[in-house]
Amino acid sequence: MDELFEELSAGKLELSNRLVMAPMTRSRAVHDGKVTALQAEYYAQRAGAGLIITEGTQPSVRGQGYVWTPGLHSDEQVEAWRTVTDAVHAEGGVIFAQLMHTGRVGHPSLYPDGGLPVGPSPIATGEQMWSPEGMLEHPEPREMTLEDIAEAVADFAAAARNAIAAGFDGVELHGANGYLIQQFLADGSNKRTDAYGGTIENRIRFAVEVAKATADAIGPERVGFRVSPGSPANGISESDTGELYDALVAALAPMGLAYLHIMELGDREQTRRIRAAWPGTLILNPHPTPASFPSKPEDGVEALREGVADAVAFAELWLANPDLPARIKAGGPYNEADRAAFYGGDHRGYTDYPVLS
Repeated sequence: MDELFEELSAGKLELSNRLVMAPMTRSRAVHDGKVTALQAEYYAQRAGAGLIITEGTQPSVRGQGYVWTPGLHSDEQVEAWRTVTDAVHAEGGVIFAQLMHTGRVGHPSLYPDGGLPVGPSPIATGEQMWSPEGMLEHPEPREMTLEDIAEAVADFAAAARNAIAAGFDGVELHGANGYLIQQFLADGSNKRTDAYGGTIENRIRFAVEVAKATADAIGPERVGFRVSPGSPANGISESDTGELYDALVAALAPMGLAYLHIMELGDREQTRRIRAAWPGTLILNPHPTPASFPSKPEDGVEALREGVADAVAFAELWLANPDLPARIKAGGPYNEADRAAFYGGDHRGYTDYPVLS
């Protein structure tokens, strides 16, 4: 699997290999959105990745959609993240913060003012949020005003500046998995009749504005963008996926971003379509068929050899195998992930996975 261990340039980054640690929500931040020494240990253990992309991190108070997730919108959160970036850099790693505004995926219990989550249109996900008190229904969100939209764009840019201040090498904008950016992209969740809804050109406007504002704030070479074409996550539906992502990729391509990151959902033809249109570095979370979840090292090698990716991102493999490069070189064995410990809790199922002796 030599292809996985070739060096790669992404933006101004020189990555030591093509194994990327995908963003994974682990819900272990403290109540005010600060990471702790536990997160520093977790990420430092996995610094052998060519690039680490952190768990989704809210760029604002209203951008939070889950309990115990971290933020990058306060001085205290920035200071806490420095312990993580310092630990990763001490191990020779490269780390981007994923900025994730969850939009309508949220609940009043998460916000100090008890207000509603926001979205492009007042359409609920139809799904629920876990809380210590039990499962809570996602409410119908408050439709964002033009002022709300401008504020959200500014929040992404401010959080990106905070990320650089915290020592991150860059940021990834989360435009996938049914969160705010994809809520604007998808015609199932965006029924607006103004400049941000209706036509594809209008529905990609928010995503493009966020990318431009973030690139202007910290430099395009420090900004990645993640998409999940056709994803039904969090109640999303897209009736025009092919044309939608053709337009989005065409709008992002001239910006000179560090990379585009695709969460593949069993549709390799869609991946090929984006690969053909994207001029820069492409990271792929490879799932060539619906049966290929979770993805395996062999899926990554296949994607690199086919030319549909420049680097490959794995999630569950990194979660359970902090020494993943060594295990791939050795041909395994691989630890099994403890699914019961995915979200919340302590070090168990988080920093206690064994490494090869």
